[in-house]
Amino acid sequence: MKRESTYESWIQAEGIPILGGFGIEDINAVAKEPWSRTGGKGAFLQLKGLEGFTGVYVGEIFSGGALNPEKHLYEEMIYILQGMGATEVWSNSAQKVQFEFQPGSLFALPLNSWHRLVNGSKEPVIYLAVTSAPLIMDLLHDPEFIFGCDYTFDQRFDGRPDYFTPTTKRGESLKGFWVWESNFMSDIVSAPLDSAERKGAGVRITAVEMSGSSLVGHIAEWPIGRYHKAHHHQGGAVLLILRSEGYTLMWPQEAGIRPYESGRGDQVIKVDWKVGSVFSPPTGWFHQHFNTGAEKARQLAFRYSGHSGKYLLGIVKALNKEGVRTSTRDGGTLIEYEDEDPQIRRDYEATVTRRGGMMQMPKEVYQRLQSASADGRM
Repeated sequence: MKRESTYESWIQAEGIPILGGFGIEDINAVAKEPWSRTGGKGAFLQLKGLEGFTGVYVGEIFSGGALNPEKHLYEEMIYILQGMGATEVWSNSAQKVQFEFQPGSLFALPLNSWHRLVNGSKEPVIYLAVTSAPLIMDLLHDPEFIFGCDYTFDQRFDGRPDYFTPTTKRGESLKGFWVWESNFMSDIVSAPLDSAERKGAGVRITAVEMSGSSLVGHIAEWPIGRYHKAHHHQGGAVLLILRSEGYTLMWPQEAGIRPYESGRGDQVIKVDWKVGSVFSPPTGWFHQHFNTGAEKARQLAFRYSGHSGKYLLGIVKALNKEGVRTSTRDGGTLIEYEDEDPQIRRDYEATVTRRGGMMQMPKEVYQRLQSASADGRM
């Protein structure tokens, strides 16, 4: 008999749907059921790549309604998929602060602060929430304490009126990512991003940190007709597509950096995506994102801070080792374009051409690959 963790037992007891698999094609279309705890509707996602690191659910607020006030000892980030409204946040020692949200808004709820989401539109508000609940519940084994603790983390939330006022504060981290610090971002779908060519041709990435949390994220964008370099890291990351359409390839590290060439192509999983798709690569699985749409692709990644953040989570730092910006040649987890399986490039070019487009990858990114082929080394 398979035993359940405290978190797994808790989500079963909440009485709303639980969806599995590698990903969900359209989070907006997920069937949700009334959720007595929140006063709205909801459904949990137990994707294969979450692995007890991260909790995910999709929630709904009825038209003209509001969620029940709630606080908890786990971190939570919320992205608004549909609808408009307001969030109220307060604590035992801090006054209530309110801010309005819209589709594309991203914010983090300060640890153990009271909060309530209110629907200010005629349509339902639909949101995606990512939490550290599995880690906290599996350590404490006491949901009543997690939801009922009266301790206030004043260093996280002090009730100042401008706490959720959007900021443009950005700084470069030790690992080369630009980090945007703001407890509320009104529209991340159109927000400007920073160059991150190390991750791929034309790729732009900005990391985000909110409300003093170790649960952080980043926003990535890449051009029409291009794709990311493959990389791997620990599980628990949650990827949400904000713009365009395409697909992601995922394969276990054991299949090597060239799975097709080594006869292990049957281990490669292809996840097709569009706006609203959610997926999660398992620990140690290479994954590579391909834009096949007619506009720049944009993705929001929820993850824990392992190298580039202000508050690092030690287990993530250890599992990521040299990090996702370092080549596999140097002990990292990033496959350079010239080292990737040639079948990956051929399949992508054929897919884009079939859809009436054109692959726009710069030729120079394959220069070493072409040189090796000409020398008879491939």
